Amino acid sequence: MYRMTDEEFEGVVADALDEIPDHLFEALDNVIVTVADEPDDDQLAAIDSDLAEVCDDELLGLYDGIPLIERGVYYGEGDVPDVITIFKGPHERCFEEREAIHAEVRKTVIHEIGHFFGNDEAVLEAMGY
Repeated sequence: MYRMTDEEFEGVVADALDEIPDHLFEALDNVIVTVADEPDDDQLAAIDSDLAEVCDDELLGLYDGIPLIERGVYYGEGDVPDVITIFKGPHERCFEEREAIHAEVRKTVIHEIGHFFGNDEAVLEAMGY
């Protein structure tokens, strides 16, 4: 198992975000992308959710929020930011080589951003994410 420092993993996530086309990145309204070592119990409960990216029962990433296509006219008045969390430990356990972790983090970031835009698992899977 390849182990990354926290800084290296955060850099991989930042690199994945840098690859998002500008017009899509600019549309990421009221959303935070963060990293965590491991999912907490509430996040693990989302494994059966359509908003989670899973590998061998390991939660790789999670979108928690109101998808863009479901936001009403009053959205934003007191709404807390949506959160995309990318989990370091599960990526390290599921993918043994550095390059594989990089590729999967990129895929996971795109997958979770896809949920922000309102795509469900079937659509994201058909797109290769």
